[in-house]
Amino acid sequence: MGHHELWFTELLNNYFAAPAQAALNLAGIEAVNPARPWANFVAMEVLVALIIVVLFAVLRSALSVHHPGKLQHVFELIYNFLHQQADEIIGHHDGPKYVAFAGTLFIFVLFGNLIGVVPSFESPTMFAPVPLGCAMATFLVYNILGLKANGAGYLKHFTGPILWLTPLMLPIEIISHLARPMSLTIRLYANMVAGEKVTLVFLSLTYFLVPVVFMGLHVFVSLIQAFIFMVLTMIYIGGAVSHEEH
Repeated sequence: MGHHELWFTELLNNYFAAPAQAALNLAGIEAVNPARPWANFVAMEVLVALIIVVLFAVLRSALSVHHPGKLQHVFELIYNFLHQQADEIIGHHDGPKYVAFAGTLFIFVLFGNLIGVVPSFESPTMFAPVPLGCAMATFLVYNILGLKANGAGYLKHFTGPILWLTPLMLPIEIISHLARPMSLTIRLYANMVAGEKVTLVFLSLTYFLVPVVFMGLHVFVSLIQAFIFMVLTMIYIGGAVSHEEH
């Protein structure tokens, strides 16, 4: 899993090694193989992003009020579903404002999970840095939104309802918040790795019908994990932007 170079990774290493190496040098990161700095999971992230951009470009060009196509219907259903979740979790007034961020995470994680079903590709979410990056994005965004919505009053979320409980509640809340990125990362990473290994085991045993069932299970797990990641993101945002008096 990730030890061999996928064809898309090979393509990037053959033609775009220099920009990748320059970016790594700028970040102070040393590539395992400087001549071929693209790792599989990074290449798959790039591919997922490209697929999403192309898909939405096609969708935008085909948008129609009177004659919506199948692709438009699908994404309207997805948007309405995300909007409904935001209304229920964050609130009817504030929820729609955060659909863009939570929805972007949902689409990226979903496509990142599902691309592993395609032969010769791997799910980037099977590699810890990718779920960790998504989790850190959630962590930073909900804290920034909390500060923006409540100002210094956001710190009251960490001190508890009663002043004299602050010495007890403050360390508990800090540890709880710091554990959230770890929880998001481990949940997504572990489930995707487990799903991939189960599918590969049954593919190695037989190529007749049985693997199809487990590939279907892999798709189901991919959907569920993307949904859970999105819901938890909305829960964290909802908790951060809520006002103390409510």
